[in-house]
Amino acid sequence: MSAVLEAVRAGRVGETALLVTKLTDAERRALLPGLQALRKELRAAPWETRSERSYPALQVAGAMCHSGAAAAATWIAGADMRWRQAPADMLLKALADRDTGWQADVARRLAARPVSADVPFLLMAGLVRRSGCEVPVTDAYVVGWVRHIGHSWGRVPLVDRLRAEPDLAPLVNGLFELSDIGEVRWLFGDGPGSWQSALAELTGAGVLERKAVVDACVARLLRGGGPTDHRVFLPLLGLLALTRDEVRERVADWTALARDAASPVAAHAQSVLAALALDGDLTPRQLAEASAGLLFRTEKKLVRAQLVLLGKVLARDATAAAELLPSVAQAFGHEDTQMQERALKLVERHAARLDGEPAVRSDVAAAAEQLSPALRVRAAAALGIAPEAEPEAYEEVLPPPPKPLRLTAPPDSVVELAEEVSALLAADGDGDVAAFERALDGLARHAHRDQDALREALEPVAATRWWWEPESYRRQHSEEYFGHTRRGLLTPEGGLELILATLYGAVSTATLLAGLQHGPADHECARHGFSRVLDVRLRELAHRIRTDPQPLLLATPSWSTGLLEPGELVDRLDTCRRLGARVGEADFAQALLRVRREDRTAALAAAGRASGLGTPEGERLARWLSAGEPALPGSGLRTSGPRILIESGEVRELQTDFPEAFRRLGRPFTASDAVRYCYHWGRENHRHWLATLPELRELVAVRLVHDVSEAALDDERGGAAALPLLAESGGVAGESTHLCVAYGLGARHPEDRLAAVDALLVLAGRGQLDTERLGADLGRLVRLGAVKPLRLAESARTAAATGANTTIWEMLRHTLPELLADLATGGTAGAAGAAGATRGLGELLSIAADCAERSGARGELPHLSGTAARSGSARLVVQARRLRDALGGAAAA
Repeated sequence: MSAVLEAVRAGRVGETALLVTKLTDAERRALLPGLQALRKELRAAPWETRSERSYPALQVAGAMCHSGAAAAATWIAGADMRWRQAPADMLLKALADRDTGWQADVARRLAARPVSADVPFLLMAGLVRRSGCEVPVTDAYVVGWVRHIGHSWGRVPLVDRLRAEPDLAPLVNGLFELSDIGEVRWLFGDGPGSWQSALAELTGAGVLERKAVVDACVARLLRGGGPTDHRVFLPLLGLLALTRDEVRERVADWTALARDAASPVAAHAQSVLAALALDGDLTPRQLAEASAGLLFRTEKKLVRAQLVLLGKVLARDATAAAELLPSVAQAFGHEDTQMQERALKLVERHAARLDGEPAVRSDVAAAAEQLSPALRVRAAAALGIAPEAEPEAYEEVLPPPPKPLRLTAPPDSVVELAEEVSALLAADGDGDVAAFERALDGLARHAHRDQDALREALEPVAATRWWWEPESYRRQHSEEYFGHTRRGLLTPEGGLELILATLYGAVSTATLLAGLQHGPADHECARHGFSRVLDVRLRELAHRIRTDPQPLLLATPSWSTGLLEPGELVDRLDTCRRLGARVGEADFAQALLRVRREDRTAALAAAGRASGLGTPEGERLARWLSAGEPALPGSGLRTSGPRILIESGEVRELQTDFPEAFRRLGRPFTASDAVRYCYHWGRENHRHWLATLPELRELVAVRLVHDVSEAALDDERGGAAALPLLAESGGVAGESTHLCVAYGLGARHPEDRLAAVDALLVLAGRGQLDTERLGADLGRLVRLGAVKPLRLAESARTAAATGANTTIWEMLRHTLPELLADLATGGTAGAAGAAGATRGLGELLSIAADCAERSGARGELPHLSGTAARSGSARLVVQARRLRDALGGAAAA
């Protein structure tokens, strides 16, 4: 058996198979422990080593030695074997002596593996063919088959390759059942040689049963799936060229597709229903059912087409009004007022046909309450009902801003603390700041109390880290990784790694001291000074755990925003005094920046207590609390290409009595600092930035502006994620904060725009939103091309839907004049200026008109009358007129 292991180590696949073939069943079972030990050894070896060549032989040997089908399949499909597999024909040859039932079982088990396991199709197919079992129609098998057929290039056309497939019917059915067609989407092209054309041709020739293929195709479209599914199955449905009878018997399917399917599929289903309706093959009730869901869709093109169809049917069949007008009225609730008006025109045209239908008229009148105020008056006249009484004065009710949460004490149990640390490491940058700070405090306290108990509880967590194995290749590099020569600052997760490595001796005391004294090599980034502050705090804690454990952390916040109550800080300093514990320089500096000073009564009371401690730190805290609220530096706007950035001056109070890393936060910040690249470029620490200066959010916002601008200009995802926390933070909400929100409202990705809307509503709810400043910023950004009007319109509509009509109107009231002025003069602020603004200006005017109508806004808007006076029925002009009418008069140009 040693000869087998030697052959495996050398990577000699053929010799390995030959040697194992000569072994008895008992000898094969006895060989398994040696193979498993070798596999473990190979897993721990570096990727670049020559031992990688051993894997194909190891896979063959293990597959031959396992007597159970389940164990053999697990061995063959192991993750470590995935990229170094033995040839399929070699494996098939090696397993040829097994009985057919065993081979069929292995085939089914391999086919049941996920597609990501990358089990060779030729191996699965060979086992199926040799055992004679039924083909396993699983995702892995079908995807493997499609790839195999697709890669079988040559002169044989695809349709002929498919025709020769003995299991074509079940495999094609499996193709329709795939959970994600995206795995093989790239193999499905267009044109005569595509899969769709081949399947259609085989269906037409009778090789595939037509009804089964049509049913499966429609069912797949009904089921939905990935975003590209329709690009495969919708063209196939078109190539199948359904007959009139086949179309008629699937009315329920077309209705469901028109209501709920992806937009291209819904458009196809709508066209099918329209043809049936116009040919008289669709009853009014069926058309009403189809319209019921379709008119709720957001795609204006689909809604418009359905209203046109309903108009044609109503014009041709007067008796259908009672069935169809309630469906038309469902469009009264559409977010676009032009769709509302189209629906209202149909009701106005055919309302007389409801004279004998009081119940239907009542239903339509109830739906009319969803119309905009101006359209509700027309609806009342058309339906012959009394207009609503003069509405009460509008009073805006904003969503209540979230309240900060009080942090609980760290766990008394080391086991609970270990669970929290494990969760934070698993979060990989998405962990909560409060939970992180709570865990740091817990680590400091338990390291001071009993490090042996702490290490015992944390061992299951530490054992999963890359540096854990004492003799591992990576462990040898932990000193360099955690040392001061490493490029890059510690992230929160990296800091937890450092503390764990410190507890288990994976990093030396000398390395910890050097890292604390010098920091990483690339920490000279003014934009990311916050990351340097976090880095020095984490390194200080790790060094203290090794050399002089401290009983607690002074800087642990009292609240989720990062604020620290002054009385609590005095209590902690008193505890350190009584225990004779040395105060950490970085820990105390961070505590000063977090301590609440806006509440002057509490601050001054705590200052008196701090002075009475008789320690240098107590005196320093007393002076800090007595100094008053922090003062903001001067700032100014700078334009850099399409970007507007902010520069700020020096914060003098941060330049004295603070460690070097903290002084960086108070130094002047320039436009060049904002765009400078650094190795620790990233957004995972934004929430920690805000917790660093919880009462000076403008100093954070000025450094966030560039990152948030990338969400709008460079389509980056996640750049605006911290905006709600910025709005919840303390201190003045100045021009940096408002510019961040402005960029976020124009972000590329919906989740970033939603975060900006949340921030806007929080600021408004706290009475800190300057709508004039925000609106003016948005106007400039749109003119520069930094913010696209359509994205801004979506954000504004989302905010207004919460009931913030006055807030959004007041914002747009200061955005629109700049854009309307450009439209009137034909001027541009840059290459993307006027053309881009014009494309989305109609949407912005529509939302402004909605908000003005609902809030009862009155007055004039500069340059609006010129746009409203234009001829034509373009959306821009129609919405300008509507806004002008809502404001109660023409605006001066």
